[in-house]
Amino acid sequence: MFTISQTSRAWFIDRARQAREERLVQKERERAAVEIQAHVRSFLSRRRLREIDEFFKAEDSGSSRRSALCIFKIARKLLFLFRIKEDNERFEKLCRCVLSSMEAENEPKVWYVSLALSKDLTLLWIKQIKDILWYCCEFLEQLKPEILQDSKLITLYLTMLVTFTDTSTWKILRGKGESLRPAMNHICANIMGHLNQRGFYPALQILLTRGLARPRPCLSKGTLTAAFSLHAANTPMSASQRWQPRSPSLLPFLSLLPPRLTVLESHDMLRKFIAFLRDEDRCRDVCESLEGCHTLCLMGNLLHLGSLSPRVLEEETDGFVSLLTQMLCYCQKYVSQKKSNLTHWHPVLGWFSQSVDYGLNESMPLITKQLQFLWGVPLIRVFFSDILSKKLLENQEPAHAPPASPQNVLPVKTLLKRAFQKSASVRNILRGGEIRDQVEPHLKLRFLSPFSGLTYLDDLLPKLWAFICELGPHGGLKLFLECLNNDTEESKQLLAMLMLFCDCSRHLITILDDIEVYEEQISFKLEELVTISSFLNSFVFKMIWDGIVENAKGETLELFQSVHGWLMVLYERDCRRRFAPEDHWLRKDLKPSVLFQELDKDRKRAQLILQYIPHVIPHKNRVLLFRSMVTKEKETLGLVETSSASPHVTHITIRRSRMLEDGYEQLRQLSQHAMKGVIRVKFVNDLGVDEAGIDQDGVFKEFLEEIIKRVFDPALNLFKTTSGDERLYPSPTSYIHENYLQLFEFVGKMLGKAVYEGIVVDVPFASFFLSHQLLGHHHSVFYSSVDELPSLDSEFYKNLTSIKRYDGDIADLGLTLSYDEDVMGQLVCHELVPGGKTIPVTNENKKQRFMSLSSAVPQSTALQACLHPALLSPDWSQDLAQGVGIGPSISLSVSSCEQAQLSI
Repeated sequence: MFTISQTSRAWFIDRARQAREERLVQKERERAAVEIQAHVRSFLSRRRLREIDEFFKAEDSGSSRRSALCIFKIARKLLFLFRIKEDNERFEKLCRCVLSSMEAENEPKVWYVSLALSKDLTLLWIKQIKDILWYCCEFLEQLKPEILQDSKLITLYLTMLVTFTDTSTWKILRGKGESLRPAMNHICANIMGHLNQRGFYPALQILLTRGLARPRPCLSKGTLTAAFSLHAANTPMSASQRWQPRSPSLLPFLSLLPPRLTVLESHDMLRKFIAFLRDEDRCRDVCESLEGCHTLCLMGNLLHLGSLSPRVLEEETDGFVSLLTQMLCYCQKYVSQKKSNLTHWHPVLGWFSQSVDYGLNESMPLITKQLQFLWGVPLIRVFFSDILSKKLLENQEPAHAPPASPQNVLPVKTLLKRAFQKSASVRNILRGGEIRDQVEPHLKLRFLSPFSGLTYLDDLLPKLWAFICELGPHGGLKLFLECLNNDTEESKQLLAMLMLFCDCSRHLITILDDIEVYEEQISFKLEELVTISSFLNSFVFKMIWDGIVENAKGETLELFQSVHGWLMVLYERDCRRRFAPEDHWLRKDLKPSVLFQELDKDRKRAQLILQYIPHVIPHKNRVLLFRSMVTKEKETLGLVETSSASPHVTHITIRRSRMLEDGYEQLRQLSQHAMKGVIRVKFVNDLGVDEAGIDQDGVFKEFLEEIIKRVFDPALNLFKTTSGDERLYPSPTSYIHENYLQLFEFVGKMLGKAVYEGIVVDVPFASFFLSHQLLGHHHSVFYSSVDELPSLDSEFYKNLTSIKRYDGDIADLGLTLSYDEDVMGQLVCHELVPGGKTIPVTNENKKQRFMSLSSAVPQSTALQACLHPALLSPDWSQDLAQGVGIGPSISLSVSSCEQAQLSI
């Protein structure tokens, strides 16, 4: 409608911009004025602090006690101007002044708490004491207990908190004032509720963590008592809801204060914790809020508390086991098997994908001790109370009950069902705690600790086996096999109990020596071992032959590994020293001809039989099978003479005087195919003249026998002989040869050629060398070389076992956790644990020395060079250690090939 010229528009915009800038300048001036006024008023107000300082100065002189009203007014002025960094000293003096007033005798006007009875000041006093106590909490978060001055302040502020959250020390309530106690308790509850809302427990948790996350606490008994009193200031149930005992190693330090533990028991705190945490969602929320590090602290304190309250634990076993399982499963989710950019190292859990509180590292030894209560005697007796309460007869025969299925057995036998449930729960705990690393030895030891605790009770495993035998003939074999095909909860619990029995029994037999097994017959009689091995042999065979193992995964695969591991430990023990009758390990229902047909058809189950349990096949048939495999491979590779083709022949010339050197130079470079082919040898004498004769395998056999004889001569220092029976093992000082690795590989190839061609050579290897290195048993977490130690040094084994059986105080022998070795005339000390040469052997740690020394059988790094497949295929089963092709003295058999993977 109206038109505005371009000049008028520009003028209007310019005026609007100027007005806007003027408003901004005005606002900035107002803000600056307000800030200046604030500083000025703050300065003028804080000048009044001189009045507060003079008040505290007069109080320190002790001329006269100030009334509670005076303290209230001074505190009000201080809190109005309070700055936590600048007024910390004034606040300290205020707290001391308040506490001093509470200690006055028969002076009601002096008692600071008396103002709570004033109608005009009650609300103001409650607000003031809430502010003072919260400032105490803020200071507690900042103080460091290890500093002496800070430690004194911690005691002061904790005393303030204890004094005004508990009426027991208020002198105003004595005598006629007792009627006021309910009202005062209500005021204390109101104060405590206010502190809880603002973060009282997290502040106290920080203090406890700083003071207890170390091998020795830097909190005094008085400070610890005060902190614990504050924890128990509420009703037991509300305390359990707001406070979980997650302070690192809280219970060990509270054990120094018996009255505090009595408070825990009197309030039935363990039951409250279990009731609060057994809910799966609530327990998960608690674990997520704490994360893995502090979840371990909580679990350690709960375990310690459980060991101190066996009566409560017996009544709340299911809930206790349930919450522990949930905590361990939560921690396990974040455990990694290897280092990565997303993991951190945790002293207990290994590589952990959650953030790690390194402030807890110093307390980890104490936390580990607390976690060991899980497999300690008190808790194990509670978990297995049903089994341990059974009477075990001296000559108990397995019950031959009629076959039954899980559906009609488990619901009927209530006692069995209860035991299955508890065994399954404990198995779950162990499975959650099995944070393994097959590389790090200390993680292996950590994995074995639970089984050491479970096998500590001599009567647990025998009663558990007697328990299993009640399920039917042959240890309830049919019932267990039926459970594999049933996905019911009862079947899972039954199989979990079997896994627990196998793992614990395997660990037990591993650490027992021959005297304990065959003569003392600890835990199991020899007749029971025969029965158990028969059950295991049948169970493993059925799992393989019925096709269960082929596609096994998860719990089924874990079950197979547990049962098979226990079976092989018994089988190897029987191979060293027989306890089972002749042909005990053979399967009469498995005909060799059927197995051979299955192998020809490339059936997986036949291959698994050879891989896992080749001992079920007669030795003669294993030899025939091995030779058949060699023949088939030669035909495949074209190494057999036919009417249409001849195999490739490798010719070598060997000087008699330098047989080893020439053989090494000419054969070590040959390919795998050439080594498996025909090799013709021509000998020349010292003058370089060819010796008469045509090699039709006879000359090569002579060459092979001479080569093997020379390389195994101890004078060459590639191999040494054991004391006594003079059996061979790699020399620990073989590294003096410049090319010792290549020499070991050459030795391996020569032995492999002998086996491949069926040439018998006499090489008496030591049994520990065969088991520990060639068969690869040392890779198993349950392998103990103590069993093989007599084959190395019988005197050393005798001395070691004498330490184990020593009844007196072993500290008198002056031993340490180390051993000395003579290496080329120089004495070298090996520590069994870090710093072991300074740690004396005691009755408590002598088993640690025994187990550590059990892994001290010499290992040859050089030998690893000949542990790769070259001639003998790793698919040729695993039984090369009982005389196949090499003769009885070397005691190699067909079935070790797969595991050993020899380059021989």
